[in-house]
Formats: sequence, C-alpha cells, structure tokens
Amino acid sequence: MALDVERCIGCHACSVACKVENNVPLGRFRTKVYYWDHGIYPQVKRNFLPTLCMQCEDAPCLKSCDNSAIERGADGVIRVIADKCTHLGACEVACPYGAIGCDDNDVADKCDFCSHRTAVGMEPACVETCPAEVFHFGDANDPASPYSRFMAKHGGSTSVLKPEEKTKPSVFYKGHAKEMEAKIPKGRVHDPYSYEIETWTQLAPLFPKNKRV
Repeated sequence: MALDVERCIGCHACSVACKVENNVPLGRFRTKVYYWDHGIYPQVKRNFLPTLCMQCEDAPCLKSCDNSAIERGADGVIRVIADKCTHLGACEVACPYGAIGCDDNDVADKCDFCSHRTAVGMEPACVETCPAEVFHFGDANDPASPYSRFMAKHGGSTSVLKPEEKTKPSVFYKGHAKEMEAKIPKGRVHDPYSYEIETWTQLAPLFPKNKRV
C-alpha cells in the first residue's frame, strides 16, 4: 500500500470504514489518523497522518508470538489466528507502530488489509472509502495495479515510517511530515481517547485501561 498524505483532509473516513467493515470493538482502532498543529498565528498549519498495520517484512509482532498465533500468508499479509492467541500481549509490546493490540476479549487484533474483501477482488475498506484518494493498494508484482502505478510515478519521493526500527514496512508514504512519526505509539496500541500523544498522561486517570488477566 502507498499513501499520498498530501491529499489527506483528516476526515477519518478510513478509520470509520475500517471499524464498520471489520467489527472493530468500541474504543479500538485498526486505522487511525493523527493530527499535528504547528506554527504561530497567523502562519499555522495542520498535518494529517493516516496509520495502519505496516505489514512489515521483518515483523516484530510475528517474531514475538510464542504460540504461532500470527502468521504471514502467501500474499505477504500478516494475520492473527484468534483461536491460537494466548492473550499475553507480547505482540502489542513488540510493535513500533501501535498497530496491534487486544480487543474486549483480550485477543490480538490488527489490520489485515481487509483480507475477506481482497479475497474476492475488492479493495480494503479504507481504500474504497477515502474521498481524497489517499490510499493506493495492489499487487506489487503487477505493474498495472494502483499501487504499482503510483510507485512508478512517485516511488522516488516516498518513504516508510520509523525506518530506524528496521522492520521493512510494506506501506509507503508520500509527503508526510517526519515530525509526526513521534505521535505513533511504540509498544502499545493506538490510544482511543486522544489524537494527541502529549495529552495521554493527562487523560490517563479519566480513562483507566483494563488490566490483563
């Protein structure tokens, strides 16, 4: 997948479509859009950064699972096998992108590029829903796919998030503000209550998280 962040308008259609399509529990996100307001009035700007599972080639979540509950399919997509999940949360701690965590039943949950849709030739819900055509998805081995066409034109100006983590993500970004990468949590899933990471400590007493059992 490749995202043209310069086109993002911060409407959250991707987040909502993801939750509806995949029955993501209340208070959880598989796809999340981060904000960054900067500058001094009247020269101010707001940047947006849509995030999801990076489908890493060297995936920390997969390596951290001791029960083979996370696997990579023949198509390269990493998926959770719920019946094998032991609820220990090692995958959440290992992920540097906040992209995997436990739902209300404490079973690991993450984006799988809407595998039930792609299996029948449809696009992931976020791709289909985005009104600004931010998302470009497809087979990297097919030069005619939307992803391949986008990368052929813009690949030289794209980059991955947090390259220092050396996870070799399969999701590429064009035009994102590097400073926004600091907003993406490492070792814990996307926070459901605030889009601004600097407010988490302040909000924590108001929204206590359930302890694992």
